[in-house]
Amino acid sequence: MDIQTLINAVITLCGVLGGWVLKVIWDVVKELQVADKILVEKVNTIEILIAGSYITKLDFEKLSVAIFLKLDRIMDKIDAKADK
Repeated sequence: MDIQTLINAVITLCGVLGGWVLKVIWDVVKELQVADKILVEKVNTIEILIAGSYITKLDFEKLSVAIFLKLDRIMDKIDAKADK
């Protein structure tokens, strides 16, 4: 076996191994991209669910009026109790 054949065999082996490593890395990157798309879709659906469950301004105003009415009644009862 002459030196040129040996050099060609080593370069071919390095090329095959390098190509295989690059193919494995490419496949892993593709799998990660698919997993990333799935996670983005899940996060977006969670954002929509959370944004849909906020209290509206009208409901908040009704609730605050009811709370302040109750507080006024409590204050009236406390004032009546203190007067006795």
